[in-house]
Amino acid sequence: MSNLPPHAGRRCHNAINPLHSTVYFSPDLGKEFGELGIDDPNATYIASRAAALGAVGPGTVTATFYNFNHDLVARHLPAVWSVVSPQAALEARLRAADSTLRRLLGEEIIASPDMAEVAALALRAAEACTRHARPLYAAHADLTVPEQPHLAYWHAGTLLREHRGDGHLAALVAAGLDPVEALVSHTATGKGMNPNWILATRGWHRSDWDAAVERLRGRGLLDGEGELTEAGVALRADLEEATDRMDRAPYEHLGAEGVERLTELARGFLFTAASAGAFPEDLMGKG
Repeated sequence: MSNLPPHAGRRCHNAINPLHSTVYFSPDLGKEFGELGIDDPNATYIASRAAALGAVGPGTVTATFYNFNHDLVARHLPAVWSVVSPQAALEARLRAADSTLRRLLGEEIIASPDMAEVAALALRAAEACTRHARPLYAAHADLTVPEQPHLAYWHAGTLLREHRGDGHLAALVAAGLDPVEALVSHTATGKGMNPNWILATRGWHRSDWDAAVERLRGRGLLDGEGELTEAGVALRADLEEATDRMDRAPYEHLGAEGVERLTELARGFLFTAASAGAFPEDLMGKG
């Protein structure tokens, strides 16, 4: 039996993950990779997130990212590794995380006792993550934890993000949702990215999106207006519950009091970052 309140782990993840993700929307990441000879934003994202896996080919990345068009991935891999090594990509990403967090949070927060506390809590939670059948988590778990607290927290956020994400992909497969159907149904909840952002960053075309909409309508998961039906709402809820079950270990390891404190601190830092313009205004929504 879990010692946590219902959905406590999910709420904690939802506070930690967006701050981790700020680096992928930061101009600092593009600057770092531009100096290494990578100018394409999609190549930058793919290389920076996949680098922990080593100099892998497109098949591995398509499998582990799940909702990216394989043609987009194959356009950049393995070619990108002839320009920048995985180790150099990881170092560039960490430099970008450093400058991004300093800019969004400010030096006072970066040096605060709260930052040291949140890093310790997140790393403690990550101690209970497991490698089996979780390739992106496992690859990042082999990396050295940065010494500075704000980067240690960002690293722990990476571990917790990829651990939950790897489990979520298993839930998507079990639910019979292909990559574009997963994106469409998530956006229909109102909590996913705007379709224009998805199409620009995941490599799909409007025709792919529209075809997925029709498939979901055929399954009774979307209505004629593109909204989730009762069955669609239930499916998305079941997906999150299944993901929670596969992701409960780190939060149970931390305990109810620790999870509550980690969530509180993470939410405060996220609010500060969002208020500083961490995310594009048109990122979320149904479009």
